[in-house]
Amino acid sequence: MRNILIVDDDQKIRTLLKTYLEKNQYSVTLAHNGASFFTEFNRSVDTLSLVILDVMLPDTDGFALCQAVRRRSNVPIIMLTASSDEADRVVGLELGADDYISKPHSPRELLARIKAIHRRTGMEAAAPPRYHRFGGFTIDVVERSAVDHNGTPVVLSGLDFQLLKYFIDHAGEILDRSVLCEATRGRDAGPFDRFLDVQISRLRLRFNDCGKQPWLIKTVRGAGYVFAASVSSSHE
Repeated sequence: MRNILIVDDDQKIRTLLKTYLEKNQYSVTLAHNGASFFTEFNRSVDTLSLVILDVMLPDTDGFALCQAVRRRSNVPIIMLTASSDEADRVVGLELGADDYISKPHSPRELLARIKAIHRRTGMEAAAPPRYHRFGGFTIDVVERSAVDHNGTPVVLSGLDFQLLKYFIDHAGEILDRSVLCEATRGRDAGPFDRFLDVQISRLRLRFNDCGKQPWLIKTVRGAGYVFAASVSSSHE
């Protein structure tokens, strides 16, 4: 398992860390506050390999989240803080955090800390599958590419691939609009925001999923979307 859940109220930091870690073959889920963190944590607690908690959040703090996580799981925790106060670091470690990084920090430093924790916990050796196959298509997460059953490339933008990978990682789950927007853009959708609808329409078009009875991405009225195709994953 190399699945990481990050909660941080700074959109730029979330996006930067997600992009960097995914390039290094980690699966990353984002949350922007305590409420969204618990939604994602409850959904994926059994598959997480690490949690990254920002100390300062708009509706709670990282210390409270750390305590809540420790009541349910032994998943490693890294805490992020803008404070240089030693007391904050001590409190976080006493509550069960495994490491502490002060802001600003580089993604490279964070990656090194993550790898160190995974080595200590025996998780680093378990690399995620490189290939995902569904409906005659093959996705390569290293090359960030896709081909059909004839080997013909499927043209995907960066956002196309990001959304597709999130759907694949949560195949069979009903995902609401706010979760999908957070995963792709690092923020919730506004009431008149058509970005997600356009993005999903483009993704359906790429994979010949444009009929009245879609086989790939199905709309669940009043609830969101579900990746309905059966997915098989492998390292080669």
